[in-house]
Amino acid sequence: MFTTDSPRLPALQDESRDRKRPVTSPKGAGVLVAAKESDLRIGSGKSVRFEGERYGSGISFFHVHNEPGQGPDPHVHPYSETWVVLSGSALVRTDDGEANICAGDILVVGAGTTHAFRATGSEPLRMMCIHASSRIEQTFFDTADERFAGTPLRD
Repeated sequence: MFTTDSPRLPALQDESRDRKRPVTSPKGAGVLVAAKESDLRIGSGKSVRFEGERYGSGISFFHVHNEPGQGPDPHVHPYSETWVVLSGSALVRTDDGEANICAGDILVVGAGTTHAFRATGSEPLRMMCIHASSRIEQTFFDTADERFAGTPLRD
C-alpha cells in the first residue's frame, strides 16, 4: 500500500518481448518474473495453468475459462485450494455434498477434500483456483468413484 509519503517506483525496464526472462526491478531491489498467459494455456482451451516453482513463487493457480458443462473430474490435493469466481457460475461437489457458486464468491477447499465442479448457466465460468503450493499436485479419481455415488455432476 502506498501512503502520501511513499515514493512511487519508476517503470520497469523490460528489455525484451520474451516475458519468461527475469526483468530486473529498479536499483537492483530484486527480480520480477513475468509470464505470458498464452504460454501457459492448457492444450487448445482458454484455461491457464501457472506453477509458481518455475517463477520463484510459493503458489500456483489455474485461471479457469470453462464453457457450460465443462470442469474437472473428482480429484484431491494435499494442500488447500482457494477459488475466486470472476464470472459465471458452477456446481461444486465434495464428499460432503454440493454447492452452487457464482461471480463474487470465494470458496476454500481444504487439503485432502475430494472435489469436482462443472460450469453451469449460459455464460462461461471464469475462476482463479489458487493452490497453496509452488507445484500443482492432484490425484484424479474414476468418475464412477463411490465418493460421489457414481453419479455425474448435474445442473
